[in-house]
Amino acid sequence: MNSTLSLNRPVRNYTLGSFKNPKLIEARPSRHQLRSHLIDFSKLKWFGNVNSRTGSSVQQQLRDYSCESRRITSRRIRVSSNDAQFGSFPNKGGAESSSFAEFITSERVKVVAMLALSLALCNADRVVMSVAIVPLSLAHGWSRSFSGIVQSSFLWGYLISPIAGGTLVDYYGGKAVMACGVALWSLATFLTPWAAENSLLALLFARAMLGVAEGVALPCMNNMIARWFPSTERARAVAMAMAGFQLGNAIGLTLSPILMSQGGIFGPFVIFGLCGFLWVLVWLSATSSTPDRSPQISKYELDYIMNKRQKSHAVESKPKTKMIPPFRRLLSKMPTWSLIVANAMHSWGFFVILSWMPIYFNSVHHVDLRQAAWFSAVPWCMMALTGYLAGLWSDTLIRNGTSITLTRKIMQSIGFVGPAVALVGLTAAKTPSTASAWLSLAVGLKAFSHCGFLVNLQEIAPHYSGVLHGLSNTAGTFAAIIGTVGAGFFVELVGSFQGFLLLTSLLYFLAALFYIKFSTGERVHFDESGQYHSHHINT
Repeated sequence: MNSTLSLNRPVRNYTLGSFKNPKLIEARPSRHQLRSHLIDFSKLKWFGNVNSRTGSSVQQQLRDYSCESRRITSRRIRVSSNDAQFGSFPNKGGAESSSFAEFITSERVKVVAMLALSLALCNADRVVMSVAIVPLSLAHGWSRSFSGIVQSSFLWGYLISPIAGGTLVDYYGGKAVMACGVALWSLATFLTPWAAENSLLALLFARAMLGVAEGVALPCMNNMIARWFPSTERARAVAMAMAGFQLGNAIGLTLSPILMSQGGIFGPFVIFGLCGFLWVLVWLSATSSTPDRSPQISKYELDYIMNKRQKSHAVESKPKTKMIPPFRRLLSKMPTWSLIVANAMHSWGFFVILSWMPIYFNSVHHVDLRQAAWFSAVPWCMMALTGYLAGLWSDTLIRNGTSITLTRKIMQSIGFVGPAVALVGLTAAKTPSTASAWLSLAVGLKAFSHCGFLVNLQEIAPHYSGVLHGLSNTAGTFAAIIGTVGAGFFVELVGSFQGFLLLTSLLYFLAALFYIKFSTGERVHFDESGQYHSHHINT
């Protein structure tokens, strides 16, 4: 009777993970082995008479699985203690979540750590001028408005490169373009002292070249993270990389006065430039453009990344991206404009705070240059910490079932409304300590934006994320130029930083409303056929 019931049932494809019943398996597998060859086929009574055709078929399938498992155990597999259990390999189309120990020691974290270092150098090279501008203005007799023009010269170059750089990133990949970018901006930083000693035009050109090179940094970061991290870890990875970006501000602001006191006004330019050349050597020798090209990655980590990533996002297996992206279609969608507006407002607030806060503390609260640099640096340390916490929270929300769209809107709302409120508090600060506390709150909450629009770039157009980042960065650079130069003229005309901070607060509120209205976490169709096609990217 049992045999008849077995024959009338449809044959199922059973996996090894299904047979945990002790009646079916003679011995439990050890901690680091898949002992499927211990299955006793004579005890498989669930399938009725094993001499029947159905029973023999299932028996043969199990022998095939057994042979396969023995081949797996012969390979060198590195797993964490939490994932090395019998059922830890991918099932139902994906791997289990990696443990913290596996994550922190993985090859993908090494990649994001190198990205964080590059972004730290990026901002350190950029922020040196925010400190050096004070003695340079005194030495050359520059006005506040002209000092703003000198500082904005970096943005002239930054305006040129993001779209072209983003297109190159989509076509050639993040590894090669990032190496070229870091090498070029390190050279521009290293030559800044020579340029400043020769002429004002040479100084402006060197700073513009710094901007051209640094325009590829964030598109490269987005490209590498999209390749190396599954969607459930992506916000955390972006937060880790951007933590380096913010720490670069703190490093530049705190070390620059010290290096200037020891090696002259141009000491930090030389030191940071040399560090960039060293980074390029390590980057080219120690990292790979994609996980499947890495000689150091373990089989477990490679399987984990590939199985957790959606097939539609797998950029390695499809035709090439066109060198000329569909700009018209990109700009025809409101989610694109939500990212452009968000990046513009983010850049406005970022560069105004970055460029003018040392002068703000020096002129409004009458602290000396070194103290002003310290007060200005504290908020960026706060941003690095809150950015990582925001990444953890964002990934947790998605893993717990919150939609990607809602998650991004929550993060972006905190990232804009929080600084808007804090800047209002900053205008009422009476002491440097109180001002630094309000500024730290504003900049710290601003880090939530990195888990909003910055990750959203990868989600609505993963194969155009580079050029889309370039478009939004270009708009952000326009906004940053207007904000940086406008702040100088505004202070000269009105005679107060507070009014400009209130204007920035209002713009934060308006940008938050626009993003909430028009953003999405879903794939947006940009190709001419109306269907989104994946593309292969050469590296």
